[in-house]
Amino acid sequence: MNRIDRLFGIFTFLQSKKYTSAEKIAEKFQISVRTVYRDLKALNESGIPLGFEPNKGYFIVQGFFLPPISLTSDEANALLLMESIVYRFTDKSIQKNYSNALNKVKSVLPNAQKDKIDLLSDNIKYQISPCIEQNYEYLSDLQQSISAKTIIDFDYKNNKDEISHRRAEPIGLVFYAFNWHLIAWCYKRNTYRDFRVSRILDVKNTQIPFQKNDHIPLADYMKLLPVNY
Repeated sequence: MNRIDRLFGIFTFLQSKKYTSAEKIAEKFQISVRTVYRDLKALNESGIPLGFEPNKGYFIVQGFFLPPISLTSDEANALLLMESIVYRFTDKSIQKNYSNALNKVKSVLPNAQKDKIDLLSDNIKYQISPCIEQNYEYLSDLQQSISAKTIIDFDYKNNKDEISHRRAEPIGLVFYAFNWHLIAWCYKRNTYRDFRVSRILDVKNTQIPFQKNDHIPLADYMKLLPVNY
């Protein structure tokens, strides 16, 4: 990657985060931290207003933006191919959101690219095994409660078809054994539980903030799961 491409990449990376450390930028672009500092200085001198907050990192000052950038054919094709992955491994709520987002991307493409995308779309097929179909539509709601740190209420059917009502503080989603699993602090059990999302019957976001302030990091909980990551 030449320096111009890297500078634009760093700018885009900064736009995608609220705060970003120099170390994370260095890791992302496989460069030294010293080079990161030089690149950030170059971006600042080119007119991009950068800020820095101790213990948080660098950020682009709010209100600054560039006009939308057209996608390359390869980038557009990659998004299109991901659509088949989304439809294979996510639920109806995520599929709808991804489809809407992809249509917005397609709407800004030149007509020549649109023709190529339509042709490629007609020639990418996939088959979903019934055992991994995700026929629910809660992933989007669960994502919102995780990011907002709000308590959820839901009914849950266990592997004996017994239904119980739960109130929980969701800390993350993990995909393993061809299923999405919600990791959450369960008020009923007073501990962390692994809920298979396909067994969740209904979800209500209470909008009530978490009551527990010392949740285990999801990465630490994943070490307890019966799979290797």
